[in-house]
Amino acid sequence: MSDLIEGFLGKRVDGKKSRVPARLDFIQSATGLFLGLFMWGHMLFVSTILISPEFMNMVTELFEGSLIFSEPQPWLVSVIVAFVFAIFIIHAGLGMRKLPINFRQWQAYRTHVKMMKHDETTMWAIQAITGFAMFFLGSAHLYFMLTNPGSIGVGEIGDSELRMLYQWPFYLTLLLAVEFHGGIGLYRLCVKWGWFEGSNAKETRAKLKKVKWAITGFLLVLGLLTMLAYIKYGFNKVDSMSNVKHSSLIIKNIEFKAV
Repeated sequence: MSDLIEGFLGKRVDGKKSRVPARLDFIQSATGLFLGLFMWGHMLFVSTILISPEFMNMVTELFEGSLIFSEPQPWLVSVIVAFVFAIFIIHAGLGMRKLPINFRQWQAYRTHVKMMKHDETTMWAIQAITGFAMFFLGSAHLYFMLTNPGSIGVGEIGDSELRMLYQWPFYLTLLLAVEFHGGIGLYRLCVKWGWFEGSNAKETRAKLKKVKWAITGFLLVLGLLTMLAYIKYGFNKVDSMSNVKHSSLIIKNIEFKAV
């Protein structure tokens, strides 16, 4: 009976409101913080290819337990990806609670944006749109990493450069969605929970916004340079594979004539 009363009136029998929405909000913030920081670390990891493919492969093998096992164990990557994937789904599910779910809600939001012309309201719209895109793009990427953990290296130990070469529109879209969504999300967390607020909240918010766009810009440039490096090594690998295939055909032709 108490559940029915709360369902209709929004309050329990004793007149108090449920704490579930607040708890869900906290979980959404916590998972968002984890994913945002994880993506910063992930960007630093994949950008090691800018140093050299060998260095990038060395870091890859560290994630595969090369310091513990005599041979790299790609299944360790699957464990990490499975954990991140679970957090990702939880965060996405909780985030959907706040999206406009019908035309009237969307109309009210759009009217609010036009009247207020508030940049943070616009940033929320960007975050909602990029979050929707990430639900599909991020899920596809995480599923592939989950089922192909041995492919994250380059050269002989993986084929990341070939995936980037042939699927660069997918990864470019994912890069833009991740950096805008994550950057805005972390900024909104700081504002929402009062982190770094100081004595002047308005001044702190303006500084945080500048820092947020600076970090987003830096990560976008770093991500684009990283993509170009992967594509370059992808072309090199394709050329190398073509040369090997051509050489094999020549050898077989010589052997046939000798016979």
